[in-house]
Amino acid sequence: MQKESGTPPLRVGIVGYGNLGKGVALAIGQNPDMELVAVFTRRPPEELTAVENAVPYARITDYSADIDVMILCGGSSTDLPEQVLSVSKLFNTVDSFDTHAKIPAYFSQVDEAAKAANTLSLISTGWDPGLFSLARLLGQSVLPQGEEYTFWGKGLSQGHSDAVRRVPGVKNGVQYTIPLESAIEQVRAGATPSLTTADRHRRVCYVVAKPEANLSEIEENIKSMPHYFEPYDTTVHFISDEELRENHSGMPHGGTVFRSGITGNGSRQRIEFGLALESNPEFTASVLVAYARAVGKLAKEGQTGARTVFDIPLGYLSPHAAEELRRTLL
Repeated sequence: MQKESGTPPLRVGIVGYGNLGKGVALAIGQNPDMELVAVFTRRPPEELTAVENAVPYARITDYSADIDVMILCGGSSTDLPEQVLSVSKLFNTVDSFDTHAKIPAYFSQVDEAAKAANTLSLISTGWDPGLFSLARLLGQSVLPQGEEYTFWGKGLSQGHSDAVRRVPGVKNGVQYTIPLESAIEQVRAGATPSLTTADRHRRVCYVVAKPEANLSEIEENIKSMPHYFEPYDTTVHFISDEELRENHSGMPHGGTVFRSGITGNGSRQRIEFGLALESNPEFTASVLVAYARAVGKLAKEGQTGARTVFDIPLGYLSPHAAEELRRTLL
């Protein structure tokens, strides 16, 4: 990959160094036009033994002149709503806020904060919301007479797993989203059934409880959690630390977006966009890094406020000039 001659690398910072933060650091290393300046952590930096540039989160203000785009890698349930409002006061940001029902309110809050600070913040970036959002938009635009279906999994959801781990009494845990094959078969066969998200999926949780925790209360708190589990057929399994490590340490995921519609004189058409991921956090991180490049370009143009993937020209994700994209990809 070649960057434009004389163009300095995009200076990137990372807030949080869990699975997603680690994936972002790896993705930056695959993009020669980017430079990782610092990883900001609330843990003692010396605990991040493999990270040379780990910095206490309390020192983030010291880097206001040294970082072009900050990638926020916290969880959607509690971390991001708090962090983005403070970090966007000094930095352009990219995040992966994924609580779909709360995105409009989240966007409004971030937009107000970023405009006041003259910074640019891209929210809800990844593969869903993110790439799947673009697939849904494309499908609706091309096939206005039709139905759209999104299936997630089978895979381990980072956001839902984070929500499980924050339930009182939970020591550790993961959540799998499992699509219902019967529903997928209907759509692929050309049917356009009326299906809610709960009609298309079920959720399975594997939980390690803290000693003396009330298992019934944990199960009820998980199953009744709004936006995450409440509408779904959810199963909770309690397992040991050892079983979690042995059987649930990988992070595969994926899914498919369908748009089935009618054109012209009744011709049936179907658009299908799918992902098969061995590592959910590494892929999500790669999407964040590509969009960080776009935010860097748009910020240089003077744009401020909040944005979503719908507002970003796809060409801005590439390190290549528009002329090269037209020659090689168009």
